[in-house]
Amino acid sequence: MSSPSDSASNYCYRHPNRQSFVLCQRCGRTICPECQTQAPVGVICPECMREQRATAPRTKPAALTRFTAQGVPTVTYGIIAVTLFVFVLQLIPGLGITQLLYYAGAFSMPARFEPWRMFTVVLVHSTGFIFHVLLNMYTLWIFGQLLEGLLGKIRFLVLYLISGLAGSVGVLLLGDPSITVVGASGAIFGLMGAFMVIQRRLGGDMTQLLVLLGINLVIGFIPNLNIAWQAHLGGLVGGALVGLIFVETRKHSQKPLQIVLLCALTLVLVLLSLRYFVL
Repeated sequence: MSSPSDSASNYCYRHPNRQSFVLCQRCGRTICPECQTQAPVGVICPECMREQRATAPRTKPAALTRFTAQGVPTVTYGIIAVTLFVFVLQLIPGLGITQLLYYAGAFSMPARFEPWRMFTVVLVHSTGFIFHVLLNMYTLWIFGQLLEGLLGKIRFLVLYLISGLAGSVGVLLLGDPSITVVGASGAIFGLMGAFMVIQRRLGGDMTQLLVLLGINLVIGFIPNLNIAWQAHLGGLVGGALVGLIFVETRKHSQKPLQIVLLCALTLVLVLLSLRYFVL
C-alpha cells in the first residue's frame, strides 16, 4: 500500500522521480523547480507557457525567461544581498544602523513601542564577529535554495518573514527585555523547522538535519556565548507551523484555507507581541 507522500500528484508530471509542492497556476499539475516559469501570480508549467506565448505577444526577453524557468532562487539571493549590504552599512562609523534595527523586549513595551524592530532585527548582525553573518548567510543559502524550489518564491518569503517574527516573539516571551539581540538566526531556524516538517511528510531522511538542529540548539545554551537561544526556539516553532500549513494545504483548491491559516498564525504572533499592552 502506498503512503500519501507516494501519490502521483506529489511528483512533477514531466519528471516522475522528482517530488514538489508547487502547482502550475493554470492547469494545477505538480511541477519541479526545473519546470517552473514565474508568472504574475505563482508559476506555470512549460506546456501552459507555450500556450500563453502562442496567444499573447512576447514581452519578456528570452534570457530572462530561461533564468526564471530554471527555478533560480532569486528571493534567497535577494535576502542574502540585502543582509550583506546592511552589514557593510553597520561597519560605517556614525550611521548607527545597528542601533536603528536591533531588537529588545523593551521595544514591545508602551514606553518605547517600536514593533517594526521585530522584523528588522533579521537584517543586522554582530560587527565584532564576522562569522556570525557569514554562517547565517551560508545556512540561508543552503536551505533557501531547497525550500524556495519546493514552495515557490512567495511562500518562501512568507515563511522567512513569519519565522523572523516568531523568533522575536520568542525573545520577548522568554528573554530579558533589556538585552538587545541581532541576527537572522530566528528566521533561519524557521527554515530548518519548515524543512524538517516537509521532509517528514515526504518520508525523507532527517538524520543530518536533526543532528544540525541539535548542535545549534545546544550551542545556544552554552554560557558566555551571548547567543539568543530564545530566537532560535521561537523561529523553529514558527517555521515548523508554517511548514505544516503548507504541507496540509498544498492542493490548489485549498489555497484560500492556506491564506486564512497563515493570517491566523501571524495574528497570534502579533497578539503575543502585545503582551505588555494586555497584561
